Amino acid sequence: MPASREKTYRPETRLVHAGIQRSEFKEISETLFLTQAYLYDSAEECEARFSGKIPGYVYSRYSNPTMSMFEQRMAALEGAEAARATATGMAAVTTALMGLVRAGDHVVAAKALFGSCRWVIEDWLGRFGVTSTLVDGKDLSQWKGAVTKNTKAFFMETPTNPCLEVYDIAAVAEIAHGAGAKLVVDNVFATPLYQQPLALGADCVVYSATKHLDGQGRVLGGVILGSEKFIMDHVHQLIRQTGPSLSPFNAWVLLKSLETLSIRVERQTRNAAAVADALAGHKAIARLIYPGRTDHPQAAIIKKQMKAGSTLCSFEVKGGKEGAFRFLNALKLIGITNNLGDAKSLVTHPTTTTHQRLTPAQRAELGIGDGLVRFSAGLEHPDDLIEDLVTALDAV
Repeated sequence: MPASREKTYRPETRLVHAGIQRSEFKEISETLFLTQAYLYDSAEECEARFSGKIPGYVYSRYSNPTMSMFEQRMAALEGAEAARATATGMAAVTTALMGLVRAGDHVVAAKALFGSCRWVIEDWLGRFGVTSTLVDGKDLSQWKGAVTKNTKAFFMETPTNPCLEVYDIAAVAEIAHGAGAKLVVDNVFATPLYQQPLALGADCVVYSATKHLDGQGRVLGGVILGSEKFIMDHVHQLIRQTGPSLSPFNAWVLLKSLETLSIRVERQTRNAAAVADALAGHKAIARLIYPGRTDHPQAAIIKKQMKAGSTLCSFEVKGGKEGAFRFLNALKLIGITNNLGDAKSLVTHPTTTTHQRLTPAQRAELGIGDGLVRFSAGLEHPDDLIEDLVTALDAV
């Protein structure tokens, strides 16, 4: 697909065609280039490629034809000028943030974060003299009040993991830009099909490609997206020199996965919505959160910035950890894990897995009770999922 025509196609079409580079054999499926390095016709060409005077692949730590196809397809889908692939979602988050700051700088982030993201901001960046302030992402006054003269980056995930809070990206971006800072948004739970942070004012979007983008439990991956200037100024050299690299094989798997992303996410969203409606009001559930329901606390923001709900819902099982474990252990069809966005429906107990590092007080502040369960809808028939969930809840 010619680059000049990509933006005229709708997302479903871009997911199948964008970024393809065919060899002289004109293959239909994207080619998997398993190579570490590349040959040059002359020493002069080698010098010119390494210096950047002429384009071309140099080393697969940071440039590879299969990786490029994945990056270009993701950029076309996201509406970004540029993208860089990474080995994991956490590599994408860490690289994006570290590329923006140095010793003495300051980061403002929402408190409601995946456990590893929070560790990177509070612990890892702190080792290098970067301070941070965590705020209630729903409260715009807290974002404003946290700004210092050294603030260089804002970071949020929306919807959040695992309580599915939704934050006003445009409003937070305005605050960040007023402070001379960049906004990085983790868009994993919404997917690029339902929410496009760059169009809302964010400077950078990160994904764990391990989740919906693969969607079949096979490979790890991540991707960072933004303007060409943002990627070149803050990301490109960091990836080139430190090597948080996506393997060409994983890039190829992700390319094939993207072809079915829209179909999978649409079905998963329908299933999640059906489950949420079926479980609402169940006697064993204290509260239920789903971004597609009108009773969601940020329903107005969701209507403004998201095209649909989510493939996930969360609910608090009565009886705390004991009640949650009784429910989880009674499931027959749905698997217990810490992953999400898969073709198979999955459940997670955040208190003992993704957010176990937080103190009980920190979890309570975020609304993560001992009975909270996160459900990720797969592609099964919704009636089978509901039957399994209700039967397990009845056991509580």
